[in-house]
Amino acid sequence: MSVFIINEENFEEEVLKSDKTVVLDFYADWCGPCKMQSPIIDKLSEEISTIKVGKINVDNNPNIAVKYGIMSIPTILIIKNGEVKNQFVGLTGENKIKESI
Repeated sequence: MSVFIINEENFEEEVLKSDKTVVLDFYADWCGPCKMQSPIIDKLSEEISTIKVGKINVDNNPNIAVKYGIMSIPTILIIKNGEVKNQFVGLTGENKIKESI
């Protein structure tokens, strides 16, 4: 499954109303650790069909970043039924994310 590009227009539908667990990667194009996180996120979307994986650019979608208190990037949120179930700040390994899904 492909990674969804999440923005302020589709956030509610793709994330909050999703019937699947959502792994959401908050990133910025200029962020070095975010570039290292990206292939890990891409791999999860290919390996686990029972989840939805999305990426949200904090520079382009500041209201969502503020709403969830994103102070450092990359930040990964695990969202189930519209609620944050887990959060990882900084570069996070694949196994650690998988364990929290």
